[in-house]
Amino acid sequence: MRDQFGRSIGYMRVSVTDRCNLRCVYCMPAEGVPCVSHSDILTFDEITRICRIASSVGISRIKLTGGEPLVRRGLPDLLRMIKEISGIEQVTLTTNGILLRDRIKELAANGLDGVNISIDTLNPERYADITRGGNLKEALAGLEAALSYPELTVRINCVPMEDVPMEEYIRLAALAKERNLDVRFIEMMPIGLGRKFVGVSGDEVCERLAEAFGMPAECTGRFGNGPAVYAHFPGFKGKIGFIDAVSHQFCDTCNRVRLTSEGVLKPCLQYGTGADLRKLLRSGADDEAIRHEMSRTIYEKPACHHFSACTSNAEQITDSFSDAGQTAAGQTDAGISGQTFETMDMSQIGG
Repeated sequence: MRDQFGRSIGYMRVSVTDRCNLRCVYCMPAEGVPCVSHSDILTFDEITRICRIASSVGISRIKLTGGEPLVRRGLPDLLRMIKEISGIEQVTLTTNGILLRDRIKELAANGLDGVNISIDTLNPERYADITRGGNLKEALAGLEAALSYPELTVRINCVPMEDVPMEEYIRLAALAKERNLDVRFIEMMPIGLGRKFVGVSGDEVCERLAEAFGMPAECTGRFGNGPAVYAHFPGFKGKIGFIDAVSHQFCDTCNRVRLTSEGVLKPCLQYGTGADLRKLLRSGADDEAIRHEMSRTIYEKPACHHFSACTSNAEQITDSFSDAGQTAAGQTDAGISGQTFETMDMSQIGG
């Protein structure tokens, strides 16, 4: 369906757990976060019901996320249940890859269409520092396992940081030269712990990659569900993608909503508001009541985030707000119909 600004919303990211087996520095505190009780997490039947209703309002692509989705038992069963829904064209997975080697066979057998693996460096020591104890060999073993299934779309997600030598990102990008995979550089999001880190823009990374590999050609066409801009470097088998939500705001073409593990449908990552679908599910609401709430939430999706001053692209969507980006986290932004800024960490929201 289309929201109030005419954007077609067809993609839903579904968090299946707030738990994770890593503690990445920009995502979760070293001591972790208080875990939501199992009784408060949506069941597989509840998630499937929401996805079925979502398909009736135009959602056709689902991304399973967490936390780390593979720490939830039975995930391949959920994958199969969602794939069986009429109207769902694609189900993909985002993971840190640590558990992927042992799970990929069952995931592929149940219809997985693609996997994004988060790897921020190929330096084992730095990887252990960023993830607070993660083993790079295990993540790379998961990557190799995924690549053994040629029908899967395989991508590496990297969040570049200012204090990491650019040579490490050049080395990471080089994986796409000899392998049939894409490497994507995702700008640091100022959400939760991410506010404490200085990220690196895609423009900076692309400039250094061009010095190393030659000038790229921009790829045309659609290669994923979201806003990544892809480039093809000379001699590369795979593509290099850039997702710059802050420096190159793409809110005017945003096509996604997010479902948290507790059942809140969030229309925009930055804002703390959303529809409590779990409450509806567990109070006996019928499908039509849930569909109405989902439709309302999607329709009222905000014009843009305020991670920085709204760009001209977002301003073209609406001129109903002013003083963009001037409110503090947790305060009401009067320019966006009483929306409040999100205060939870990414692991609690759903990556």
